[in-house]
Amino acid sequence: MMASSASPEISKPKIVSGPGGYVLEDVPHLSDYIADLPTYPNPLQDNPAYSVVKQYFVHVDDSVPQKIVVHKDSARGIHFRRAGPRQKVYFDSDEVHACIVTCGGLCPGLNTVIREIVCGLYHMYGVKKVLGIDGGYRGFYAKNTVQLDPKVVNDIHKRGGTILGTSRGGHDTSKIVDSIQDRGINQVYIIGGDGTQRGAAVIFEEIRRRGLKVSVAGIPKTIDNDIPVIDKSFGFDTAVEEAQRAINAAHVESESIENGIGLVKLMGRYSGFIAMYATLASRDVDCCLIPESPFYLEGPGGLFEYIERRLKENGHMVIVIAEGAGQELLSKSMQSMTQKDASGNKLLLDVGLWISQRIKDYFSKQRKMPINLKYIGNASDNVYCTLLAQSVVHGAMAGYTGFTSGLVNGRQTYIPFNRIIEKQNNVVITDRMWARLLSSTNQPSFLRAIDVTEDEGNEEPSNQFLDNGNCSEKSLVFNKITEIGSLHC
Repeated sequence: MMASSASPEISKPKIVSGPGGYVLEDVPHLSDYIADLPTYPNPLQDNPAYSVVKQYFVHVDDSVPQKIVVHKDSARGIHFRRAGPRQKVYFDSDEVHACIVTCGGLCPGLNTVIREIVCGLYHMYGVKKVLGIDGGYRGFYAKNTVQLDPKVVNDIHKRGGTILGTSRGGHDTSKIVDSIQDRGINQVYIIGGDGTQRGAAVIFEEIRRRGLKVSVAGIPKTIDNDIPVIDKSFGFDTAVEEAQRAINAAHVESESIENGIGLVKLMGRYSGFIAMYATLASRDVDCCLIPESPFYLEGPGGLFEYIERRLKENGHMVIVIAEGAGQELLSKSMQSMTQKDASGNKLLLDVGLWISQRIKDYFSKQRKMPINLKYIGNASDNVYCTLLAQSVVHGAMAGYTGFTSGLVNGRQTYIPFNRIIEKQNNVVITDRMWARLLSSTNQPSFLRAIDVTEDEGNEEPSNQFLDNGNCSEKSLVFNKITEIGSLHC
């Protein structure tokens, strides 16, 4: 969570308009607030590794459209600046003093991104001074640093976690920027999720206010894939792949006993992308529950009725549930919903344990049937990490700042912080992808007519979950429930 000190004034978005309804949501540049900056030839022009590449440098006017499906009469729409090396750079290699920091939770690929930033700066631009900030944002003012070079980071991509350490919270804008200024740092690479990127945006604004020649660049990191605009964040593919292993294990468990239920809890605090994509990839899932799609337990069309019907049809079933699903249902009488972690994220209750207990109560206590409940605790990205890291290095060297590097429609782009932090990316349950999932699992939508009517009166789709009571539907089951906990990779 950020310190309570007053935040710097937010600069206006940089919008460039063109013919045919063309709109470029541009990223800030050091030259926007510092006059007469010198430029230098890009060292890559003398790099033998790139001598055979034709048109390696990106044209200054290259941009990538946010929307690629258009009608013949549509306006050209919103575009983002294409990532990549420019012919001119705004930093002399010898003057660059870069730093890298990782914040928030762990995610597959963190060390790969660190490695590729260091190697990209060193091998492509001849930058020799790279500092690792240890322990997240608070490491800036706690004096924790690690000197980084290609030798230090050579094998770190083979390890889990992050060699720099990470933490939640600790964001004090003034202290962080004071440290950047005192250390003579002029390129800041910040790796983290949506909360971290919000912090990076505030750091950029303070640096701009002070008129410092410092590029601030973000690399989006979130397993949940909940950062908007970009196609995906690194770590997501690995999470989906690992989730499928958990689903396979649950499927084997459920098949091994009559009326077995395999319950797999996956990560997804506010967004159910991992659960949705893992469900579609596995084809063994009978029901997928995500934060964006309300569900209820009792009555016609409810979860209990569907479980009973599926077990009668197949003799077993697999349920996938995202960790943020059903939170309103299980927390009405608890105060945990109001508690937050150091990053300001709402502390979630364990929906896996709760829904396991509710299924147990339904099929054993009410129907006098025994339950065998087993609870297990916690349980392509590399290329993408390299592209992200190299793109963000090219952007910083070219003088861009206040941006995040990300994939838009398959192309690396530079996206201004304000677009990344304005909202959260969620599964749209009126979209074709969710319809494909419902078709794959044959599960009901769990929406009742009254809820659909209520939703129609709201401008925004509701994320509130529906109430429930005790169910008295008929059932005949001896259940085995296997819960495989969140995949903390």
